[in-house]
Amino acid sequence: MDFKSLNAPLSRGELAKRSGCNLETIRFYEKIGLLHPPARSPGGHRRYSMDDQRRLRFIRRGRELGLSIDEIRSLLSLSDSKTYTCGEIHDLTLEHISTIRKKIADLARLEHTLVNISEQCSGDAVPDCPVIDALWTETEWKD
Repeated sequence: MDFKSLNAPLSRGELAKRSGCNLETIRFYEKIGLLHPPARSPGGHRRYSMDDQRRLRFIRRGRELGLSIDEIRSLLSLSDSKTYTCGEIHDLTLEHISTIRKKIADLARLEHTLVNISEQCSGDAVPDCPVIDALWTETEWKD
């Protein structure tokens, strides 16, 4: 592939292939405004630029890091405005780290509960199962 073809406008399918992103995901990002409306060919076909491809990669990387759509929208807005400071981005990053730590704590509690329930299960070929019984009860789980 030569340099010229790398900079040629892309169809949505080609953008999906190059980015590893699903077509429906690209449509969704356009619909919610994370991706700008693409240019159109004279025949009305969507034509994506290298900037669109870079923006989609930014979004995908953010999603891989667990950023919410709103967090990505904020980062893109700051980046698009070119008025951001490293301090602003740092603060957003610290907020995200805090959210991740809360999720980790929630997952640890979930693991603890499931381990406790599963330890009560004999695993035998009997119709009574403490796991099923625990799921039918309406009590809150505690550590």
